[in-house]
Amino acid sequence: MMNLSSRLCAGSALSAILIALASPASAQVSGATPAPTPPAATNNGPNTPAGVDVAAATDSEEVVVTGSLFRRTNTETPSPVTVLTADTLAKAGLTTASEAIRSISADSGGSIGIGFQSGFSAGGSAVSLRGLGVSSTLVLVDGLRSTNFPINDDGHNAYVDLNSIPFSLIDRVEVLKDGASSTYGADAIGGVVNLILKKQFTGVAGTVEGGISNLGDAARQRGNLTIGYGDYAEKGFNIYLNGEFQQDGRVSNHSRGFPYNNRDLTSIGGNDNNGADSSLTTATPNAVVVRTTQSNLNNPLSGGTSLFNNNYTTLNLTNCANGTYTQTGTGALGVGCKHNIEDEYFQIAPKQRKYSFNGRVSVRLSDNVEGYITGSYSNSYVSILNAPRALRNTQPYGGAPSLASSNPGIVLPVYVCSAGINCATAADRRLNPNNPYAAAFAANPTQGAARIYYLFGDIKAGSDRTNEVYRFASGLHGTIGDDWTWKVDGVYARDNLKIVQHGFLNIANILNAINTGAYNFVNPSQNTAAVRDFVAPDKITPSHSQMYSLDGAITKQLFDLPGGPLMVAIGGQVRRESLVNNNQNAALDTYNLTTSSAFGKHTVSAGYFEIQAPILNILEVNGSGRYDHYSEGFGRFSPKIGVKFTPFRQLALRGTYSQGFRAPTFAESGPRSQYAGFVTTQPPGNFCAAHGGSATATNTCVNGGNPYNLSYSVGRGFVGNPDLKPETSRSFTGGVIFEPVRWFSATVDYYNVKKSNLIANGPLAGDAIVAYYKQSNLAAATAAVAAVGPGYSVNTIDGVDPAFPNALPRLLIINAPFVNVNSDKTSGLDFSATARIPLGDGIRFTSRVEATYIIQYDRHTAQGVQKYAGTMGPYDLSSGNGTPNWRGNWQNTLDVGKLSVSGTAYYVGKIKAVATDQGNLSTSCAASLYKSSQAGVPVERFCYVKKFINVDLNASYEVSEHFSFFGNIGNAFNAHAPIAPASYASSPNYLTTWHYAGLIGRTFRAGANFSF
Repeated sequence: MMNLSSRLCAGSALSAILIALASPASAQVSGATPAPTPPAATNNGPNTPAGVDVAAATDSEEVVVTGSLFRRTNTETPSPVTVLTADTLAKAGLTTASEAIRSISADSGGSIGIGFQSGFSAGGSAVSLRGLGVSSTLVLVDGLRSTNFPINDDGHNAYVDLNSIPFSLIDRVEVLKDGASSTYGADAIGGVVNLILKKQFTGVAGTVEGGISNLGDAARQRGNLTIGYGDYAEKGFNIYLNGEFQQDGRVSNHSRGFPYNNRDLTSIGGNDNNGADSSLTTATPNAVVVRTTQSNLNNPLSGGTSLFNNNYTTLNLTNCANGTYTQTGTGALGVGCKHNIEDEYFQIAPKQRKYSFNGRVSVRLSDNVEGYITGSYSNSYVSILNAPRALRNTQPYGGAPSLASSNPGIVLPVYVCSAGINCATAADRRLNPNNPYAAAFAANPTQGAARIYYLFGDIKAGSDRTNEVYRFASGLHGTIGDDWTWKVDGVYARDNLKIVQHGFLNIANILNAINTGAYNFVNPSQNTAAVRDFVAPDKITPSHSQMYSLDGAITKQLFDLPGGPLMVAIGGQVRRESLVNNNQNAALDTYNLTTSSAFGKHTVSAGYFEIQAPILNILEVNGSGRYDHYSEGFGRFSPKIGVKFTPFRQLALRGTYSQGFRAPTFAESGPRSQYAGFVTTQPPGNFCAAHGGSATATNTCVNGGNPYNLSYSVGRGFVGNPDLKPETSRSFTGGVIFEPVRWFSATVDYYNVKKSNLIANGPLAGDAIVAYYKQSNLAAATAAVAAVGPGYSVNTIDGVDPAFPNALPRLLIINAPFVNVNSDKTSGLDFSATARIPLGDGIRFTSRVEATYIIQYDRHTAQGVQKYAGTMGPYDLSSGNGTPNWRGNWQNTLDVGKLSVSGTAYYVGKIKAVATDQGNLSTSCAASLYKSSQAGVPVERFCYVKKFINVDLNASYEVSEHFSFFGNIGNAFNAHAPIAPASYASSPNYLTTWHYAGLIGRTFRAGANFSF
């Protein structure tokens, strides 16, 4: 019979435990090393953490629960902890650490999933507890730190890549949903995820699995094998080796159809943001040119700012796979090829391949001392495809970027020659075959240049990212007498990341290819591989992070209190961390490739303590504290106190208060660190009106057919600031554990976190963009940006609008500083409930529900309060997927003998398409990030991203003690992701973080477990 919190908290795991699917058959496995018996806490009242159905801590087995230094039989501490066991993870149909951890309902805004492919964290995966960001959630392996992913999310937030963690060795996952800097130091403001791996294994066991979507893609192959030898209890040693492999196939946007492959939403009352099939001046794989001047015949960047006429020419109208269109009226005139770039080139899911090798040796050195050594290697490969690179809106580099570096676009000259220089007078000059005006202006080449709009559709664009993580840990644990325990653990970890970028244009080479005529713009299929490789050579960039750590702690039982022994623990840690995130564009030789980089190293020394005081049988008090000193020169003390009160078995009350901190990352504080981040921006109505469009009553843009008015990406440039201070936090929790009858239990926990001294990457960047676009000329716009605050300035502007050269040009990049500013405050409620109903001999029905409701998430700034809860804010954070008020899940499982069948529903609440960090504090629909310009369409039409519910079905059957089979139907009812037109440009009309299952659709997987 499960006790109170086993039942009530199991629901709290639901999100990741979910379904009872295939229980992996295994050989003799021990999840916890049978260490010498230390002092243990008493067992008062409800005591089993969320998610523990079987194989978890019991009254006879002592474990160390995340957030505490003491072994205890009472695993329900004053802090709320969700525990996911290997058995429940398998029954949930979850196959990666990322899937398991990110399904917790406390994971919120800023979470990074595999569907995010275009930002700094493309290819990585991370958890964001309480929505406080990936850098405020600490990820541990066996209670010890690992090294961070070499590239920071959004250019500055550090995190551990969940893809690097071996899944088949997980014994349990403990998620502490409370601040824990008093035990672990920095980065634990939002909570802690502790992945606890198997300690011993004897025999042979493995899993094989295959799957596919109902559309024939998203194929999955998975397998693992573990071999172990040595009976630890009898012989005092155990050794095991493990290997695992998983591969997931690519999913294209084309395969999923409208609206996930098209930015033209006019058919449902929205805007046509495709541009590709309605404008001749948007770059497409069919080159379009218009005649202009060229002041320097050797320099394709010296085209004039004005055009001779509005007659545009498509270079190859015989190769228009999707047909043609004719553009008349005002603006660009001519015939073009129809294109839908999202449909032709974008992908929803990248190709992924992960494999790892792991091993462990456990040895009992004496009756009172045991030791272990572990080693692991993981390799995660992600292949991402992007849209081809364009010639339009490319900005040359020339020292520090400035307004003077802007140009109106690249032009094709009248003459080409073999040397590529002085072609107008070269002996071997010839008329440019790519320039249709060349023959007519052979005698006057300065007047016959062809400004070109072109997308290199014949050159693969994207990136291959290989992340290798090496991790080794070793330790000695023991006891002295009956009331002392001690431990010493060391860790070394290194993360090597190699990024191979495809399709980015080399500046010198593309200019050379234009001047020599080497690249065929008229018929790109005629280009050789050598020419393509010359124009866009692969850029290979290695980066790495590294960590050494040594931890030691001792615990002592002092004397008995009425409720049990008073225990004290003290410990210390020293660790060395370093980062080399190399600049992919250090030579400034490549168009549009990021110049982000981060470097740093430091030593952190810490001392900590914990006191466990069972004052009465019904009252337990825990206090802890830690001081961390960083070699950069700052230090921080973090205290915590927790109380658990159990007046009677059916009820327990708990609460905590803590302070914490987050140290500046190397990207934020390193003097050599820098990055430029981009966010999608729609120019306002007054700007569009000056460029041939018009403005609605709410100053919304009606583009008028001018692509210069379409949504685009604005960059913000940031530089590391060595004078930054740590972010600090205070948090408290309060909860109730309730078991009115033995078959039903429930919990409610309230949390409240305030994070101050936020390290912000240009907190007023949105205001600066708004200030720029309120002006009508460049001088006034530049001054308006500078007036926003110290360090804000215009970095780069776009080339002038060919049709309206005297109007304000678009803003491309602004400078904005890293500073300590503002504060965040978030609060909410966690709910869980579990019912376990026996229906007869060998038949049991279990129903669990878990949910998180965010009451508030507010950022306090000098300009006012930015409210994020229930909106797409913070829009600048981790792909702008927003902060839904509600997340939850409901699992129902029927066990009949050896058969187990489960269904789990996942819920994400509606999200309002506003983001108050984008320069407008209003949360009304009038401030929506996406508004229709069509007459008669109400502003509410696209104001909300609808709620999303999907259901997974799972079944398993145990054939014998050595074999079991399982099957899974993901998204069984084929629920579609709700439309989200305000999402980032890389994910047209959907939110990858919350609605990924609705993009992939129904999936089928089946497999078997075996053991000997």
